[in-house]
Amino acid sequence: MPILFAPLLGFLLGVILAWIAREELTRDASPARGPWSLVVPRPIVVSAALACFVYAPVVGYFVAFHGDWSYLYLYPHSRIPSAVDLALVLVAGAAVPLGTRAAEPAARAKKLGVIMWLGAVPGAIAAGVFAWGSRRLSVSATYAGFHGGFGATPISASALGRGVLFMLIVGALGVAWTVRSLARTSRPERPRRGGRAAG
Repeated sequence: MPILFAPLLGFLLGVILAWIAREELTRDASPARGPWSLVVPRPIVVSAALACFVYAPVVGYFVAFHGDWSYLYLYPHSRIPSAVDLALVLVAGAAVPLGTRAAEPAARAKKLGVIMWLGAVPGAIAAGVFAWGSRRLSVSATYAGFHGGFGATPISASALGRGVLFMLIVGALGVAWTVRSLARTSRPERPRRGGRAAG
């Protein structure tokens, strides 16, 4: 995933996770659950786990092994300090739980309109960057090769393409597990049945 819109997609993902976990967030807000549930609700912990173990490593892979592509060939990756790479990967990872936290009040109140606005802004910006850089994303090359017109190969015929496919599978499995976990615990609680009727 290109580092330039990874934080935007991470934030959008976090917003979506908050909406999926809206029932659990509502229950966590009740006084009966105690004060600690208000500090770090479980859905935010789950989204942080997704960010740490799946999202940030996927973003970091492309920065580390396909840096010029990850930066959309805007600047030579060899000239970018590794500290900058690390900081941007951490920002991208942190965007997931940040999105969940930002959408938490609207999810608790079940305000779908607010959720849609929170997700629409980063989603629209990311879509715009993707549309602008679609030609750059479709080839595997070095910075010099891309701008010099040599050594560029279609992404489907390169190691980058295999990496994209593998990381898409890893990311999809991680997101699917997270959604399943949040959806299962966010089902509305059913009232308990009473004991057997007398007689």
